[in-house]
Amino acid sequence: MDYSLHPLGNQALVISFGDEISQALHEQVVATYKSLQQARIAYVTDLVPTYRSVAVYYNWRVVSYCEVEQRVQALMKTVQLEESLNEQKVINLPVCYEGEFAPDLQALAEFHNMSQQEVIKRHSEPNYLVYMIGFLPGFPYLGGLDDELETQRLQTPRAEVSKGSVGIAGKQTGVYPVSSPGGWHIIGNTPIELFDVKREQPVLFEVGDQLKFYPVTRSEYDWIYEKGCIEDFIQ
Repeated sequence: MDYSLHPLGNQALVISFGDEISQALHEQVVATYKSLQQARIAYVTDLVPTYRSVAVYYNWRVVSYCEVEQRVQALMKTVQLEESLNEQKVINLPVCYEGEFAPDLQALAEFHNMSQQEVIKRHSEPNYLVYMIGFLPGFPYLGGLDDELETQRLQTPRAEVSKGSVGIAGKQTGVYPVSSPGGWHIIGNTPIELFDVKREQPVLFEVGDQLKFYPVTRSEYDWIYEKGCIEDFIQ
C-alpha cells in the first residue's frame, strides 16, 4: 500500500494515498480508517476520512507529531484491505421522484435529452459507494453516478433545500440530511431520516457503505414516513 504522511497544522497528520478519486484508493482509505478506529489510540481526538486520505487529529499537548508519525507508520503495516470490505453495510433508500419532491427533474431530463423516467431509471440502477461524509452532518458523497447524468451545479443556489432531498451535482449524487442552502439539482426526496441525534448512531451512513436508491410513489413515501423502521432498509 503506497501512502505519504504530512502534517496538517500542529494538531493533525494526514495519510494520503494518491491524487484521484477511485474505488481502489477508497478501499485503502476505509481500511486505514477502520484500523485507526480499532486501535483506540488515547491521544487521537478525531479521524476524518476523505476521497483519498485520512486525517488523524491528536492532542498536541501530550504528544508530538513525530511520535504520531511513528505510531501511524507501525499501524500501516497491519492494515488489511479485505477485512474492511467485509464490514460494509448496504442501505436501500426509498426515493419519491414525483411532484414537489423533484423540482429540477424535468429540466435535467431535457438538458440530457431524456425522459423523466429514463433519468429515474439511470439514477436508481447503480449501487453507490459512500466515499465520504461532509458539508452537512450525515451528507453522503456518493460515487457511481451514470456518466450520462453528469450535470453542473445550479448557477444560482437555492436559499433552502428540503431535508431528504436527493440531488445531482457534477459527477456526484447525494442526499441532504437536513434543510440547507444548496446548489445541487434536486430530483427526488427520501422519507428516511439520515441524521437523528436521538439514535445511538446519529448518522445513517458510514464511509465505505453501499447505497441503492429505489423509486417509490407518493403514497408509499407517506407510509414509510409515518410507519417505516430504519432497520428495514439496511442489509
